[in-house]
Amino acid sequence: MPKKPQASDPKKSLDEERDVGVSGAAVETVAARTRRRFSAAEKRRLLKAADAAVASGERGALEALLRREGIYSSHLSSWRQQRASDGETGLSPRKPGRKPKLDEAGRQLLALTKKNAELERKLRMAEAIIGLQKKAHALLGLALPEHEEEN
Repeated sequence: MPKKPQASDPKKSLDEERDVGVSGAAVETVAARTRRRFSAAEKRRLLKAADAAVASGERGALEALLRREGIYSSHLSSWRQQRASDGETGLSPRKPGRKPKLDEAGRQLLALTKKNAELERKLRMAEAIIGLQKKAHALLGLALPEHEEEN
């Protein structure tokens, strides 16, 4: 019977080390890359380098910078727009997602307004029930109990 190679066997080939899928083909896994995030200082540095590359007049200088840094020209254009609209503070990273519509005071006001509307609805129902009870007592000829108010 042929001997199976051990894990420490140096003769084991690279093909035998790879995982084999259902079809028998080698399965290669690649670790997922995380999305790059640029700090405001890094954006300023890259914009300054890009402006210097364009100002140099050297053919392909900007493209070489983009390849070297691993960024796209759309990054530069969006960063330039951010800088033009909000100045240097516009380059700082923003929190992802939608911006909140209301601040803390606005949320509290909205919650209190909803609670007030709910209480008003309950009050209208209670008043309608009391009115209905008064009509039922009048129809049946029953005397309503006297309610003493405390001052």
